[in-house]
Amino acid sequence: MRFGFGFVLVVSVFAFCLFFAGCASAPDNQPPSYPIDSKVSTTLDRVVLPVPVPAASPKLPPEAISNFSQYGYGKWEYGAGLGSEKRLDLMPSAYNGSSVAPAARLLNFFTMTDIHLTDKESPAEMVYYGYKWGIISGYSPAMLYSTQMLDAAVQTANALNKKTPFDFGISLGDDLNSAQYNELRWFIDVFDGKKINPDSGVKDDPVPGPLNDYQDEYKSAGLDKSISWYQTLGNHDHFWAGMFPPDDYVQNAMVGNASLNMGNVFSSDHLGLQSRGFYMGAVNGSTPYGNIIGAGPVSNFSSAPTTPADPNRRFIPRNAWMNEFFNTTSRPIGHGFNQTNVATGFASYSFEPNPNMPIKVIVLDDTQRDDDPNGYAYGRGALDQERYDWLVKELDAGQAQGKLMIIAAHIPIGIGEVDSPLGWTSISYISDAKLIDKLHTYPNLILWVSGHRHLNTVTALKSPDPAHPELGFWEVETASLREFPQQFRTFEIVRNSDNTISIFATDVDPAVKEGSPAALSRSYAIAAHQIFNDEKTNMPSGAYNAELVKQLTPEMQAKIQNLGAPMGK
Repeated sequence: MRFGFGFVLVVSVFAFCLFFAGCASAPDNQPPSYPIDSKVSTTLDRVVLPVPVPAASPKLPPEAISNFSQYGYGKWEYGAGLGSEKRLDLMPSAYNGSSVAPAARLLNFFTMTDIHLTDKESPAEMVYYGYKWGIISGYSPAMLYSTQMLDAAVQTANALNKKTPFDFGISLGDDLNSAQYNELRWFIDVFDGKKINPDSGVKDDPVPGPLNDYQDEYKSAGLDKSISWYQTLGNHDHFWAGMFPPDDYVQNAMVGNASLNMGNVFSSDHLGLQSRGFYMGAVNGSTPYGNIIGAGPVSNFSSAPTTPADPNRRFIPRNAWMNEFFNTTSRPIGHGFNQTNVATGFASYSFEPNPNMPIKVIVLDDTQRDDDPNGYAYGRGALDQERYDWLVKELDAGQAQGKLMIIAAHIPIGIGEVDSPLGWTSISYISDAKLIDKLHTYPNLILWVSGHRHLNTVTALKSPDPAHPELGFWEVETASLREFPQQFRTFEIVRNSDNTISIFATDVDPAVKEGSPAALSRSYAIAAHQIFNDEKTNMPSGAYNAELVKQLTPEMQAKIQNLGAPMGK
């Protein structure tokens, strides 16, 4: 069976909505307005495969949503599942693990990242950059349904939790697209199971009636209350467009009605936010396909184009961003942050997900400081001395206490040249290369998890000493939930019969129901991937599953040899 834009937007959700229309005004304890498909699986069982656009089809611009179906954009089908590739990169060369069997489960958790919930109607987004200059983070048709896709992913996590309970979940950052207050509230409220009004400015209803367009208020499901979830800071969470601390002009544009006038911030003149020349435009939320309005060279307009203002679009700096996680009905309150974090702006912390298991999670803010002396862009990885010293202290303590350790950070390490667009910046107190050298002194460090690059990749950071393979650790990146392949990951850490551990990293496609807003989001994300020629690893599905084997010290082997839930339970 193939899926895509088989229905016109009005029809695609209409029959679905007739049954669930009463949910639009339902209280928090009522079922979700947009339930997911009854079949919930991971990419071990099946994968989503984009159907190639017919060769005879014209090249469409990304905003031509109404023509996607006619020309074969955004269609997809299911393919056979992907197995877990057994990776022995960190193990001694003589090790093959052929007689080793999983003995007990130590930890089970999930990661979501780069959700980029987008206020599509904001006059201060980067819409013009996106659809005219080919920058998918500026504009993607999938941004019409970013909250609905997150709701489907949360429901999918709930269904998987019923099969094998999660010890926790964690967002690896970039929940927001442009550090706006309303984007943050949508994110927390989806996890809390609140009503979601994805509209901003004036109330729009492009298709009259409830639950039949991208602007309609709906009841989200909320994460199962048995699951604690935690939060990591991403560059898009505290910088405008993920790149700049917003100046007064940008902040006023966010809450005003005049379209942002911005030049090419990527140019070599490094004018940054001082550049001018193009109105960024916005999505017209009163149109069924979200037509773009008010975008283009300033010379094309006699006056600045406008869109209805909304005070909830205000910029939310990192202190206020952290404080908002205390306004929640899910657990834990603060989602990892405490009031000291809020007061100081220090967005790193650690936690132990299971008191009966010697495992520690270190949540590290490795985004750039708001006051870094950088005139170009702030989307790279960095640590100042305070965060580096804190990290070393946390690692020293975990090692001394005999705890296996996981680092969760938004930006990965060891993946590019210094000052490359998605790598680490040269103004960091410590380079990522030297950071990796330091991390290799901690045999109990088993895993670094991150997002940022929107890719599903696994990197083996091998021990520098072949005689001590336990000094190596794994880095696993998770793809974006807004752009193709729109997946999250599960991590199952297992003790093996020889007291090595295996980390089973598995990608999950949200179980979208045919005709639902989340299904449209998937189609739009695939169409955007096809139009932008967005390069991804592990094509055609974008998924990669692996069993990652790690050697432990004799001390840790002895400590965990009787721990964990027997496999299959």
